[in-house]
Amino acid sequence: MESVLDLRNVSLTYYGKKGETKALSDINLSIYKGEFFGIVGPSGSGKTTLLSILAGIMKPTEGEILSGEENLRDITGYMLQRDQLFKWRTITDNVMLGLEIKGKKNKETIAYAEELLKKYSLFDVKDKHPDELSGGMRQRTALIRTLVLNPRIILLDEPFSALDFQTRLSVGEDVRMIIKNEGITAILVTHDISEAIALCDRVAVLTRRPATVKSIYEIQMSGDSFQRREKPEFQQYFHKIWRDLDLQDEEGTLKGIPKVP
Repeated sequence: MESVLDLRNVSLTYYGKKGETKALSDINLSIYKGEFFGIVGPSGSGKTTLLSILAGIMKPTEGEILSGEENLRDITGYMLQRDQLFKWRTITDNVMLGLEIKGKKNKETIAYAEELLKKYSLFDVKDKHPDELSGGMRQRTALIRTLVLNPRIILLDEPFSALDFQTRLSVGEDVRMIIKNEGITAILVTHDISEAIALCDRVAVLTRRPATVKSIYEIQMSGDSFQRREKPEFQQYFHKIWRDLDLQDEEGTLKGIPKVP
């Protein structure tokens, strides 16, 4: 399979008044073209830090990231935990924001944005404002705002965490379907094991800080994210990943495994 990103011995150390803190240690990963790749790990393990490195926002202290000859900032798009839409701008104007900032707004990119709005059922609300839309439609708008910049890779930093559970399930599937349909590689950071299994082709489990890759699971289930949740293999993956997270209490006893959502 063709890789679009290769991380080789990537480490990151913070330096501050209290000394140095190693956040990441010898991360080795290959992300393949067109896959939906998930990253889970204990709270504070450095998941978002790793995304920042992949976005080109931060540079690793050690190691390297191979992405061909292109700059990471030129090939990646970023979706945050909240949609970050400006309430005073229309849906169309919000979608155009990235193009305006990068000086890429022209006839061709405007036409492409309109094509995406039509393709993903937002053209009829293009003149409305974010407050007039549902949470799911707002997230779709945020995704299209990222897609119009033609990224090769989309980085998703817990983009559904602000939604209620029912909306989260449907929006997660919408986003997965759109990204797959556009043939873009996605890297999803989430604290939700079930979400990672339901949406992703592979899931990497990080250790506690300093984080390294403990295991990678290939999710061998067909169907959409709703169908996956109904399969017996889903619970098997959940339990394996939960145990790999090594969520222990202060006495070192493994905490009870919860019921799969």
